[in-house]
Amino acid sequence: MADDFIFTIEENDSVPTEDDIEDLNTEFKFEVDEDDSGVGWSIDSVVSAFKKKNSMQRKREMEIVDNDDVDAEEEGVVEEGEFEMSENEFEGVEEEESDSEEETDKDDDDEDDEEEEEENEDKDELDDEEDDNKSDEDVSANSDSEEEIDEEEEERKNAYFDNVDIHEDTDGTTFASLNLSRPILKAITNMGFARPTKIQANTIPIALTGKDICASAVTGSGKSAAFLIPSIERLLYRQKSISQVRVLVLLPTRELAVQCYQVAKTLAQFTDITFGLCVGGISPKAQQAELQNRPDVIVATPGRLIDMVRNMQSFSIENIEILVLDEADRMLEVGFKAELEEIIRLCPKSRQTMLFSATMTDNIDDLIRLSLNHPSRVFVDSATKIAHNLTQEFIRIRENKDNEKPGFLLALCKKIYKKKCIIFFDNKIAAHRMRIAFGLLGLKAAELHGNLTQAQRLEALDSFKNNKVDFLLATDLAARGLDISGVQTVINYNMPTDYARYLHRVGRTARGGQSGVSVSLIDEKSRKILKIAVKNSSQSVRKRSIPLEIIKKYNSRFDAIQSQISDILLEEKEERKIQQTEMQITKAENLIKFQDEIKSRPKKTWFQSEKEKVAEKRIFFIFLLILELSKAAAGLDTPKPKRGKFDGMSRKKKRRVQALEDQDQSEDFKSKMIARSLKLEKRPKRMRLTEKETSSAPKNSVSNKPKPKSKSAFGDDIAPSKSKKSAQEKKKPFRKGSKNAFKSKGRYKRR
Repeated sequence: MADDFIFTIEENDSVPTEDDIEDLNTEFKFEVDEDDSGVGWSIDSVVSAFKKKNSMQRKREMEIVDNDDVDAEEEGVVEEGEFEMSENEFEGVEEEESDSEEETDKDDDDEDDEEEEEENEDKDELDDEEDDNKSDEDVSANSDSEEEIDEEEEERKNAYFDNVDIHEDTDGTTFASLNLSRPILKAITNMGFARPTKIQANTIPIALTGKDICASAVTGSGKSAAFLIPSIERLLYRQKSISQVRVLVLLPTRELAVQCYQVAKTLAQFTDITFGLCVGGISPKAQQAELQNRPDVIVATPGRLIDMVRNMQSFSIENIEILVLDEADRMLEVGFKAELEEIIRLCPKSRQTMLFSATMTDNIDDLIRLSLNHPSRVFVDSATKIAHNLTQEFIRIRENKDNEKPGFLLALCKKIYKKKCIIFFDNKIAAHRMRIAFGLLGLKAAELHGNLTQAQRLEALDSFKNNKVDFLLATDLAARGLDISGVQTVINYNMPTDYARYLHRVGRTARGGQSGVSVSLIDEKSRKILKIAVKNSSQSVRKRSIPLEIIKKYNSRFDAIQSQISDILLEEKEERKIQQTEMQITKAENLIKFQDEIKSRPKKTWFQSEKEKVAEKRIFFIFLLILELSKAAAGLDTPKPKRGKFDGMSRKKKRRVQALEDQDQSEDFKSKMIARSLKLEKRPKRMRLTEKETSSAPKNSVSNKPKPKSKSAFGDDIAPSKSKKSAQEKKKPFRKGSKNAFKSKGRYKRR
């Protein structure tokens, strides 16, 4: 395999502002060449080139050099390329201008015209300067207003949050130095943790004091242990004579809740603390029996928790002491808003609240709804930072070439990333179809999405964790929080709609200090997320190219099994109908058999009526519609017009460049005419008869003489027409007594 040439596009750990995002070039594209003639630039030379051009001080435009023709690997596939910029990207323009000046100065004869044009250009420049000054004034006015708003927001945040000093250097910190009990230290040692991570070292001491926390760190940095360890430590000193629920941990998905439940039991394995799991998809009777024992810690999803609180006797959350929201930014979104507000209403106000997420918000208006009491803001990493040991790779999918995506995916999975790979899709149907295709092509894969039962989801996760399958095909259901050890690669078959989801997806790999790779198939709609990802990356960024022959090969294989996939989907549809019919029959039998018992049960209640549920769904869809319309109005989804080759040039420069192009065109025209004349000369001439051949030709042969006109059948009845005179006769002047003079007939003679 060819050597990989890699360099980092930009290293910036700060949070990107709106101005930074606007400065990103919308024409950031991957182009493809048929040769390997790309010369790379270093970062310093790029920066110096930008400083040379005054017109490029405000807009940074980074174009990717074409590099499609890359040698394949020994197995015949994929190769890694680099982001490159042509060496004469900016300097070449100046060189062309200098050459054109010499040539055009020789050709320009009218010096007066040039002087007039220069005067006009000077006037235009003055006008442009005035316009720039006006625009600068407007921009400065807008920036002043924005600064005032930012200052006000910062003042609100400083007044709302309890500012805490974040310790960047935590190499000397140990778990023993955090004042933890021996049972917890023993469990931590058995789990293989030697030192706390940065988020753990900064969060655990604050959480032990009972303060509210709003924390953020990169994916895979140990946030679950950061809130579970202090919670378990505080429960060791609880009043054991009173059994009640003291800690509530809320999570957005069932799989994440099951994972957190298992981690919590492992950390408390040497204590007497009890745990309960309250998630959907599992038999409610078993959960009710577990919750009736009033466990110390409940790990739950919002919907099932509200169901248990309202429809289960002798169970409440009115006495909890600690409330934890993991993936809090997701919990604050519209889909969980009403349920979360209901849970907050049922909890006591004197509780401790802890919020954790990799993309945590510090918007005060969102946090006030959670009734936080002067929380400590512990943002160890920015909300847009990518793990430092993650290598990002991007493959460009050209416009109107989405049908080639299966070929790219199969080539990657067959030849390069063969194990411990998670592939993300944007919908459940695409994930299911691809799982069937993987099975037909001999690839071991499992699927994870919302159309599966909870038992099927857990079985798919266990199969992937225990290496029974090599690929996990999932939707965004598996994007948040799942900690699967040994995941080597994450492939984005469909890019997410926003950067936060992309950050959580690629966070499934490169966790706990291990390295990982993310591969994303980029189309024209995903360039904005690509630019933000490149800007926030602290590790190398690569471009990967696959030869067209390999893509066509796997696309043909994928197309060949489409009929089999359709047959399997049809069989599954028929099986679902049979299962639904059987369920309805069983339900009817139970209604008849246990009619009295069913009627004696109280009806289940919900905190919302049916009308309120419908209204909430409508509000959610209207919110999504407004979001899409606002994006379209802002022009985020519509590509900006391409920059013309003469844009930004003065008249003089434009004339010179056009003169060069006209000269090149005239030379091309001359060469074409010469080639045409040479072709005409090489053509064989027409065959014609010579004078000797015409004289010796047979009488029957066709001659070129004109045929005599046939006489009219009415010649005797019609007066004879005047004979046409020859050209010589017409030219001769009329002379008296000449041969052509008029001679009267005998009957007209005078006598």
